[in-house]
This record gives sequence, structure tokens and C-alpha cells, in this order.
Amino acid sequence: MSSELRRWNRCYQKKERYYAIRPAKSAKAGLDGSATEEYEAARFKMVGMPHAAKAIFFDVGNTLLFPDRERIYAPLYKHNVVPTPELLRSIECRTKAAFDALLQQGGAADHGFWYMFYSNLFEELGLQQDGLRDSLVTATRVSANWGAMRPGTREILQRIGKRSRIGVISNSDGKIAALLERHGIADCFLNMTDSGLVGREKPHPAIFHAALRTMNVAPEESLYVGDLYSVDYLGATGVGMQAILFDVCGAYREMDLPRVESLEELEQKLSS
Repeated sequence: MSSELRRWNRCYQKKERYYAIRPAKSAKAGLDGSATEEYEAARFKMVGMPHAAKAIFFDVGNTLLFPDRERIYAPLYKHNVVPTPELLRSIECRTKAAFDALLQQGGAADHGFWYMFYSNLFEELGLQQDGLRDSLVTATRVSANWGAMRPGTREILQRIGKRSRIGVISNSDGKIAALLERHGIADCFLNMTDSGLVGREKPHPAIFHAALRTMNVAPEESLYVGDLYSVDYLGATGVGMQAILFDVCGAYREMDLPRVESLEELEQKLSS
């Protein structure tokens, strides 16, 4: 294991402790140990689910669009390596925990996440081909390779857009507007702020301020929805915005912060 990967793993162990909360009391759990609906509702109230916002901004990657695995993982498939969805989910959760800890210690910006992700994946698979890993990192950074969109996304965005102005804040390659246009959802947004055009990546305050200025809305009147705690949640709240974690893989289930696991759940929470 490389010294860099050992550092990430130490950060992961530290972040596990950071995320840990006291064991749930019986009142919090069902017979199978899962959280009850009553507890989940109370938890949202307890942590202060964001109030109605004049403007709602969305991350794109792992929030609105997801990786096209057939395209990105093609080099792996050529080596007869096919990671299971369960393994990829586990690696994503592990990497988010370690990356959050690393970034808060002054580590790399958002795109460094994918180098860490594939390093962890290759470690798990027992692969030592740095060139192959680097090709996967490069492919994942190309916005055109984020081609998976969940059914109902456009309809939900349209309904949310009837109540609030909605926009995008994304760390991308300057082509996020074209990507959203290709997937038929660009017209849902009044503003699309792309780090490739702004010149600053989340969590830097400049990209959030640029989006707020374009939308002509104050930070406290705005809500940001994104999937990375250190990049999206802390970046947004750091400039005074409200924020919700979009936690599809369940990496942040133990954190008492506003979070949802689908757009359907987000719409429900915003309507309640």
C-alpha cells in the first residue's frame, strides 16, 4: 500500500470516529434495527431541515446525473474485471469519509476524489496498474461520461421550479450546460454555474457567490443540494447558504444533518 493511500486510510478511520453517534435507543429503531419513520421525521426536525428557499441550487454529478459505467469502466472490462454495484457503493462510502477528512486538513480539491476512489478500488481488487487507474480517473472527469439520469428527474425539477428558482453549481469542465441540454433538463434551470468557466471549484466561496449574484439572491435565502459533505455541504454553509446532503450511497446516514437519498425524498421534504 502506498504512503499516500495509507494517509487516506488514516483519514478514513478518523472520519469514521467523526461520523459516529451514540448507539440508537430502542425507541429509534424497528424490530429489525432499522430507523422508524417516526424517528426519521423527528431527526429532520431536530437537525433543522432547511426552511423554504427562494432559490435552490443543485450539484450535478451523483445528484442529477450519474456515471455511465459502461463507458467509464470499459478499460476494466477489457481486463475481465467487473466490479459489483455493492463493491462500488462500499468504495464510494469509504472514499467519501476519507476524502472529507483529507479536504478539511487542506487536501486536494474536488477532482482529487476520483484519484482516491480508484486507488481504493484497485487496492480492494488487488490491481497495481497505475496507468489503468489514471485512465479511469481521466474518463470520469469528462462530463460527457456522466450519462445516467434517473427516471422522473425532469418532472421533479419542474415541480420544484414552480415553487423556487432553481440553478446549478457544478465542478465540471466548462461543458455542464451542454450536458444538461443533451439530457433534456437544461431548461429547468435559470442559472448554471460551472467551475470550468468560473475558474474556482467548490468548496471555494467564489463559485457559490458567483451563482448567488447571477440569481440575484441572498445566501440565507438559498439552498444547495449536493453529495459531498466537505465540498458541497461545508462549501455552501460556509457562505451562509442552507444545505442538504444528497446521500444516494448512504455515506452520511450517521450524521445528524439534513440529508435525502433521492429526488423524490427531496421533493417530499421541501413540501412538508
